[in-house]
Amino acid sequence: MDAANLAKGKASVYLTGSFGRGEASAHSDLDLFIVGRSSPPDNKRALSRLDETCVEADLIRAIDKHGFPPFSGDGEWLAHYAIQDLIGKLGTAEDDARNTFTARLLLLLESRALIGDDIREEAITETIEAYWRDYERHKTEFVPAFLTNDILRLWRTFCVNYEARTRSEPAWQKAKRKLKNYKLKHSRLLTCYSALLYLLAEFTIKGTVDKTAALAMTRLTPMERVADLPTSSSEATESKAKLVACYEKFLVETDASEDELVGRFMDSKRSGDYSNDARLMGDAVHDLLRSVGADSRFYRLLVV
Repeated sequence: MDAANLAKGKASVYLTGSFGRGEASAHSDLDLFIVGRSSPPDNKRALSRLDETCVEADLIRAIDKHGFPPFSGDGEWLAHYAIQDLIGKLGTAEDDARNTFTARLLLLLESRALIGDDIREEAITETIEAYWRDYERHKTEFVPAFLTNDILRLWRTFCVNYEARTRSEPAWQKAKRKLKNYKLKHSRLLTCYSALLYLLAEFTIKGTVDKTAALAMTRLTPMERVADLPTSSSEATESKAKLVACYEKFLVETDASEDELVGRFMDSKRSGDYSNDARLMGDAVHDLLRSVGADSRFYRLLVV
């Protein structure tokens, strides 16, 4: 692949979505971001604009050659960010407008390198450093409030974006909307809350969360985070098993083309069953959060 040679030592192409979570099927879309090094003082990117265009063109040819669906959103998310872009926009009004917020959070929560894992790891490490900048002053009782609030904001952004796209009333569009909601309340929910559960469990056990734990969290898929959760009570064990069962059922049910899935949601009985499954998934996440750390300051941050 020419893209790998062009990006070597300069940038990483990372997968998000079902490929990033390690649960892609033959029906999955490809969601990619490009993150690269840059040089001060003007933040000049190591991967030039022309090379970036060549990388993108090579990726487009490659997915067509191997029979993958076209990039979702007509390639809208195939964007190149310097590592400094992801960090420098933290907490600013530009973070949402430039889409660095989504690129940064998905890098941490559900990414896998297609090209340049060394650059991806570098980007993750520098991003965690930025989120943990107050750690030294509170190292014995550090709650990762900055990152936690951003993860909660990402989840709520997903929810708001879903609501903003629910205006169409034809039966097919209504069924497609229900399918999006079903996926939102499983895969997107797990992406965000598996990270929060992992960090909450770390805080519950140690009374603090250091950068090593945060980096370990980023190297696991959402389901691996859940699997690694320590359960010190029968309630936590039961909630964890319930969550895993709910998500495994979701993966089985969604292993089909979008047309087939939308068709299922046009059946009111099946649509109602899927809605109930989504509610059970949310209940399982809530119950596990509570059983892992309900008495801690960190849990209070998640609630209020």
